[in-house]
Amino acid sequence: MSVVALIPCDSYDRELVYEKLKKGLELLGGIGIFAKTDEKVLLKLNLVRTAAVERAVTTHPAVAEALARILSEEGYRDVSAGDSSGFGSSLKAMSELGLDEPFRKYGVKAVGFEEGVRVEYPDGIHAKEFMIAKDVLDCDALISVSKMKTHALEHITGAVKNQYGCVQGLNKAKGHTAYPSPESFARMLIDLNKRVKPRLYIMDGIVAMEGNGPTSGDPVPMNLLLLSADPVALDAVYSRLVYLDPSIVPTEAAGEQMGLGTMREENITILTPEGQISQKEATERYGNADFRVVRKNSKGSGLMAAAGIFKIFQKKPRIIADRCRKCGVCVESCPVDGKALDFRKGRNNPPVYDYRKCIRCFCCQEMCPHKAIEVK
Repeated sequence: MSVVALIPCDSYDRELVYEKLKKGLELLGGIGIFAKTDEKVLLKLNLVRTAAVERAVTTHPAVAEALARILSEEGYRDVSAGDSSGFGSSLKAMSELGLDEPFRKYGVKAVGFEEGVRVEYPDGIHAKEFMIAKDVLDCDALISVSKMKTHALEHITGAVKNQYGCVQGLNKAKGHTAYPSPESFARMLIDLNKRVKPRLYIMDGIVAMEGNGPTSGDPVPMNLLLLSADPVALDAVYSRLVYLDPSIVPTEAAGEQMGLGTMREENITILTPEGQISQKEATERYGNADFRVVRKNSKGSGLMAAAGIFKIFQKKPRIIADRCRKCGVCVESCPVDGKALDFRKGRNNPPVYDYRKCIRCFCCQEMCPHKAIEVK
């Protein structure tokens, strides 16, 4: 059985988040179960890019601060925090989130995942090597602190997907060209999780992101913190809370198949401060049936694919012209050689896609800072 702690929390009040997170850790046996006080601990936050706190793009600073405080009070003296942002600097993102002062207070070092090391992984089922940030390789205990959000490629981004930030810098964009389909990308993520081996997964779902995630969606209160040693189980609980079938989420299906964890309801124990509850009870009490996420499997039938019809109905990124500020972030973010979009009509007009080149990785949509790209 995999255990997921589900902790109701209805605001980002610092003291409240601290108490709630501490309770969640107690339900799992305490922070000492996951790391010894003399080990190097790394908090892998979700810092995909700089964004205002209220947009729910990143791990909320109140959650990062609460975890830093708990570790400090428990006697941990070698703690760092960081991520490899998809665009820009994670150090800048942490500073803009207001984490400089609390990190100094609790002895946490902010790190930028700036140096990458090529690591072979012969045990990988799908991926045999990674360019992993040295900060990740140097730690003893990795704690993954994700954000509850939707994702154009994988339906949702959560505990499993959060480790893609362990891949250093521009190598993340290159990974999309090597693993272009949702299924191949998910299998790579499972191998990555098995290589870096986070000991604990925490999800900030107090305010989640629905719709055009993971950076251009809309904030929605879910009022929850989720914690587990099993990222597949944690993501499965999240999926069911938003009425999404875990079996159509590539990271969850691959996670079950490749032995990272379990998505099966009968193999997951959900603990709350009031006691153990079933998934049905959890969904009835804390779920959101109106949460905007794609609930249909994006795979086409064999007949449609064989006939070539499926290509007509593939998901595509599209630029909303009146929102586009012609900043060029989408063009810079495109990992395809020769770029799948460019300013062929001049910088006074939005970029134009060449869908023959587009691999549907949606890096452009993910990195757009102005909510100007949607997946249709």
